[in-house]
Amino acid sequence: MSFLSTTNVSLSTLFAESSTNAALVSFLIYTAAVFVIAALSNRLLKSKSFLSEYFLGSRGLGVWAFALTFAATSSSGGSFTGFPSKIYSHGWILALWIGSYMVVPICTMGLIGKRLNQVARRSGSITVPDVVRDRFHSPILGLMAVSLIVFFMSFNLVAQFKAGSLILQTLLDGVSIFESTADGLAQAVSGIPYISESESPEYLLCLLVFGVAVILYTTYGGFHAVVWTDVMQGIVMVIGVIIMLPLAISQSGGLENTTKLMAKMTPPRISDPDKGGITLTLAEPAPETMRIESGTWITDTPIDDNKTPLLFRVTVENEIAKGETTVNEVKVLQLTTLDDIERILARRESEKFLDDVSVSNIDLKSYAYGEEGSQQGTYVVGPGPSPGSDSGFLPLSLAISFFFMWAISGTGQPANMVRLMAFRDTKTLQRSICTVAIYYTLIYFPLVVIFCCARVLLPGMEGDSDRIMPAMAVYLTEHIGMGWLAGLLVAAPFAAVMSTVDSFLLLISSAWVRDVYQRNINPEASEKTIKMLSYLATFVVGTAAMVVAINPPQFLQDIIVYVGSGLAASFLATIVYGLYWRRVNAAGAMGAMLGGFSVHLAMYVTGYFVNGSFFKPYQLFDFDPIIIGLFVSFISGFVVTKMTAPPPEELVHKYFYTTKADA
Repeated sequence: MSFLSTTNVSLSTLFAESSTNAALVSFLIYTAAVFVIAALSNRLLKSKSFLSEYFLGSRGLGVWAFALTFAATSSSGGSFTGFPSKIYSHGWILALWIGSYMVVPICTMGLIGKRLNQVARRSGSITVPDVVRDRFHSPILGLMAVSLIVFFMSFNLVAQFKAGSLILQTLLDGVSIFESTADGLAQAVSGIPYISESESPEYLLCLLVFGVAVILYTTYGGFHAVVWTDVMQGIVMVIGVIIMLPLAISQSGGLENTTKLMAKMTPPRISDPDKGGITLTLAEPAPETMRIESGTWITDTPIDDNKTPLLFRVTVENEIAKGETTVNEVKVLQLTTLDDIERILARRESEKFLDDVSVSNIDLKSYAYGEEGSQQGTYVVGPGPSPGSDSGFLPLSLAISFFFMWAISGTGQPANMVRLMAFRDTKTLQRSICTVAIYYTLIYFPLVVIFCCARVLLPGMEGDSDRIMPAMAVYLTEHIGMGWLAGLLVAAPFAAVMSTVDSFLLLISSAWVRDVYQRNINPEASEKTIKMLSYLATFVVGTAAMVVAINPPQFLQDIIVYVGSGLAASFLATIVYGLYWRRVNAAGAMGAMLGGFSVHLAMYVTGYFVNGSFFKPYQLFDFDPIIIGLFVSFISGFVVTKMTAPPPEELVHKYFYTTKADA
């Protein structure tokens, strides 16, 4: 008897059979190129000031290096993992959600780029806390900036490590040497608390490989290694998207057909994470312990007069013990759209199905918005389906919030500010604004189209939608007989994650070494000591994030949105006031920073108690916390400044008197 069809193979297995060597070669070549760049960058550290070179590249970035490192850092794992997941889950409304990203370069680079570069050069600042501390002549304010950067970036770093591991897992899934190594790792860590509780041995292995690679090249090469790998990664990203776009459109039958099919779709029914699901009963006792993998399809005859087969997809791995026939509360999602059901059943030979099993005790819940007849077409019109909100995914107030989230709050991201401190001259900045705007247009709008097509081509992936990007790459290339191309396409999201992780690692390590140790503990530290501590801090921070990512949070994009909006609420007002308002003082800057951070955090904490999840924040007046946080930050900074004494005149003169060198 066969419980799991032996004649059927999954997409990942099909991919592995024809393109195993290509996938491995692509990954190895890519990794080798990264380490070559790190080695070349390390040579620069020996000939220039270590701190300035390691953390800022000696402020010498030209147009292409500056533009692509800025764009690649912003196009993080969220862009190629979380963002496709959102498109797949909610449909065309994501075009409105991301639309303002095209003007991010104008806002971010144009609003503060030149002034921030000037202020950093005048003060000799290497890090963002450096700028804040020196501009307001306040060590306390500098330490506060360090604390907020470490707090937020630690969250984001964990999310990016998970994204990189999931992408690599999809690339290597089904490769025999990978599977056998993962099994060996599982045996080696079995019984070890925390580590053995990882999502799967395959995920753990990929996390180790990805983590070690990115930690080593960032630690060894510093800022220039990050910049030039960003350039390479930025090119890989845009090529990957451009290749995927026509493949997705053609294989889904064209945009018109895709939109018509999406208009008829209804959201799946899903398991409650705490209780419920379905009961599976085997026809005969399991001859040995049986593993039911996530992604396995289960079909059963209808339990009522409806002639449509019931089709479920397992979302959480389960086991049936040897000799047992039943397992309860299996977490699944159930397809509710007839076209999707027929499409999966028609390609049963290329999917993973569990046979000789019956389904009972079905306890699933419907989406809060998108299920009713009056909400038909919810995947093609706003506000988009939502499992937990009866007002949908993106009401108008939230659409406005996200316009500010991407277009304005991006200006308040310390990772972007570091890039703005590193370009060569004003012409570099001007040309880079246009370059990055075009780059974002070539990335984000095509992604919306590609992953709307994915809803038609790969139904039922809401349970693990963070893997939709690499799964789509595998599917598209296999269906044109070019499985080897999947290695290149999967390299695009992998590159996005690597380019973000390396930047965040340097940002956090520079905060500890430069802003905590050198500027507050040992100002007379030798370059040798600083060099050793910089290497050590980068390595320790990366390793700590990798350990936490062994058991990471579930939804990447929610973490990324929280971190991005929180950093903006904390830093944007402080930086803008510091660059453009002569009257602002340290107390006002501190008021802006604490005001924005406190209100933003309070809305998320309130969401935990009101909505049952930290990542479903309370929305005051139906606005996202970023809007309220920015408003409070600017107002509190203004009020506190007006209520306190003005800054020393020499401080104002230093940063607001223009010199020829500023041009």
